[in-house]
Amino acid sequence: MIKNIKVKEFDEDTRIDRWLKRQFTSLTQNFIEKNLRKGKITVNNKKIKANYKVIVDDIINIHEYLETKYYSLTKKINKKILPVLLLKKFKNSIIYQNSDFIIINKWNGITTQGSSKIEISIDDIIKKLSKHYNLVHRLDKDTSGLLIIAKNLKATKLFAKLFKEQTITKIYIALCQGVPKNLNSIVRLEIKNKIHHNVKTITKYSVIKKRNKISLNLFKPFTGKTHQIRVISKYLNCPIIGDRKYNSSHKYKLEKLKLNAYYLKFHFNDKKYEFKSILPTHFLNFMKKNNLYVKFDKYIYNFL
Repeated sequence: MIKNIKVKEFDEDTRIDRWLKRQFTSLTQNFIEKNLRKGKITVNNKKIKANYKVIVDDIINIHEYLETKYYSLTKKINKKILPVLLLKKFKNSIIYQNSDFIIINKWNGITTQGSSKIEISIDDIIKKLSKHYNLVHRLDKDTSGLLIIAKNLKATKLFAKLFKEQTITKIYIALCQGVPKNLNSIVRLEIKNKIHHNVKTITKYSVIKKRNKISLNLFKPFTGKTHQIRVISKYLNCPIIGDRKYNSSHKYKLEKLKLNAYYLKFHFNDKKYEFKSILPTHFLNFMKKNNLYVKFDKYIYNFL
């Protein structure tokens, strides 16, 4: 028996061995390579190697197909109950979407990708909407702002490439307790990651307003390490207001984290995209209360 399967758009540019493992979780790498070598698995009736990348409408031919060999193990179903109000909040947070990706204005207090069996994350929400949706980067739980979600595998891979090549421009806004000694600079700092290895980080920053020992700062990370901006702020002796991990002062202990992923710019499929977040009410109120409110556009473009 021969089984023929057509490759769908969201699987394009995937290695054939990985494509087979997604379709049939029972298969081992050794089994796949052996059957590709013997011509028992072909593409468009032609022998190919394990590193061949499939394209849309390729026909995968499985010769001597047996359901006892080619089957998928049942995956655990996400049993988290998604409240209707949370789904509505997510949909209201969408500021742009097309056939390839979504840009949301993430709110404070929700993890991007959670490990808790109870707590619901952005990843939990998007997987309920479509199994093809994927996160392509992350924001800390208490960081608000722009987050990219890919709608298909092709877009996921392209964003991964853009992030790796550092061609996505990201600018964060932070309200900090204290003022850096230098008002404009680039910080090169080694910080410890989760497995306690030192990793190199590069971050550009600029103070755009200061008052009463509070600074309103722009940060542009050239690397994407966990807590990078929060660690850099502490290193500059101006920890972010509301940061319970890196700010030891109790003066603003009731404030939410004043860090926002404000600006994104990238090229996707030869088209330029540019987005700005909508600052949370608590962020705007704090700026106004402390006479730190500014119109950001001119500062953003000078900072680029």
